[in-house]
Amino acid sequence: MVSDDGSWHGSGRWQDVRPDGTPAGAPVRVADLPAAIAAREAAEHPRWLWAATTEGYPTLLRAGVRVRRCHDVELTEALLLGHAGRWGEPRALAAARARLTGAPVPADPPPRLPQPPGFAQGALFEAMSGPPAAAGSGVLEALAQVYADQHARIGATGQPGRFALLVAAESAGALVGAEMGHAGLPWRADIHDQLLRELLGAPQPVGPPRRLAELTAEINEAFGVRGLHPDSPAEVLRAFSRAGIEVPNTRAWVLRQVEHPAVKPLLEYKELYRIWTAHGWAWRDAWISEGRFRPEYVPGGVVSGRWATRGGGALQVPKVVRRAVVADPGWRFVVADAGQLEPRVLAAVSGDSRLARAGAAGDLYAALATDSFGGDRAKAKIALLGAMYGQTGGAAIPALAVLRQSYPTAFEYVEAAARTGEAGGLVRSWLGRTCPPASTAWRDAGLEPPEEGGSAEPQGGAPGRARGRFTRNFVIQATAAEWALVLLATLRTALEGLRAELVLFVHDEVGVHCPAEEAEAVAEAVRVSAGRAGELLFGDTAVRFPLDVSIVECYADAK
Repeated sequence: MVSDDGSWHGSGRWQDVRPDGTPAGAPVRVADLPAAIAAREAAEHPRWLWAATTEGYPTLLRAGVRVRRCHDVELTEALLLGHAGRWGEPRALAAARARLTGAPVPADPPPRLPQPPGFAQGALFEAMSGPPAAAGSGVLEALAQVYADQHARIGATGQPGRFALLVAAESAGALVGAEMGHAGLPWRADIHDQLLRELLGAPQPVGPPRRLAELTAEINEAFGVRGLHPDSPAEVLRAFSRAGIEVPNTRAWVLRQVEHPAVKPLLEYKELYRIWTAHGWAWRDAWISEGRFRPEYVPGGVVSGRWATRGGGALQVPKVVRRAVVADPGWRFVVADAGQLEPRVLAAVSGDSRLARAGAAGDLYAALATDSFGGDRAKAKIALLGAMYGQTGGAAIPALAVLRQSYPTAFEYVEAAARTGEAGGLVRSWLGRTCPPASTAWRDAGLEPPEEGGSAEPQGGAPGRARGRFTRNFVIQATAAEWALVLLATLRTALEGLRAELVLFVHDEVGVHCPAEEAEAVAEAVRVSAGRAGELLFGDTAVRFPLDVSIVECYADAK
């Protein structure tokens, strides 16, 4: 959506289009674009068609205009290119129909329900308001043609209902990301400064703060050396080697298994150094203004569909730093975290009825343990995470044998994805997001285990094995990202009419900032939205997606 001078303010043109991309009326010039959009939105709530939400929606938000729905051409094109085996190509915004080429791609997962879940085609592609043209109707014509092409290609996917839901959720996520960046996360700079001083000491004009300098001295003394830089993995590895200890890397979970006097101060140094460099005083000065942290969110920024950010580290705020995230006076945070999300997703997508019954419980691992692991919850957890992340050694071997015998359908679901990956093939999420080709390293995809412990660490072996570990988890993690995105979109709609605003979204955690009197209603809306997200994706499944919901004044106090 652009105006005559290429911006999103002032005069411009718009045009209604039909589902097939043909005009539903002549282009209309409006003198005040934000005001006209606001009036049209209040009267009809149309679905707005534009090239990219990031191009102009922030400008509308600054003008006080919000829209309920949109179709983001750029995000949709990326999904369609990936589905066609053309992942990573430049996003096509030209009017001509994309001619699908590239490597063979897999069929969509077969439907297990009488009717595929998700939005119906008619609901997604009803009459839509197109954006104003930059100069004449050329932009309008191009967007209408691209939209018509995308509409046809979505209809040609193996599961168009599911893919339509993915497109709608991805576009809604773009709206939420812009709105969250506009609203900002409440942040107390004074509390942030206080906690930094407690952890690190006073900031120094040159060099690291006092506590890091002290830890550096302790680490050097423990190794019996001088001049070692603890922030250099290469130097630390050489120091351990000189001490007769060979470690593969300096990750925290690896160092915790090492017996050496340097380990304790080194672990503390790593944690504090990360806080100082990623969320220290320089970060505060750059990112906090007027009591708000306003990062730029990138929906779908990771190939699994998870979000990313352009600077700011909004998706990786350490728990100790969250003490600075304090609600405004008279307001609260409602923070909801989906528990055991990926195992529940596996139960839903695989169609394993026995695992689905376990997924109906509040604690899936405990239910699994009672059902098949003699009450041993830890063993049940090792088995399920091992199956999803490709851990095949150590304690996982007997646990996986039990899982294979008791839940063969679920086990085969991830095994089939792994075999496809090892052979160089592509796999899809439940809604149709397609993994990148084998030429893209699996670690670059941003797929990580839910907690430390090494379950997704490379196990060595041929590249095909690593690719198999990536694809076996992609089908689960990408689907989990879809569930979270649909939850977010559904919750956004449920909050209409309230003063509450979405301010936080981290993978499977969502946060709402609201007046204290709205907190209970918001908490209930979150729970209802979680159930609705499960229904939209998986239909009538026994699997439940419970949330840990907290109503707090400080983000660090959430469960």
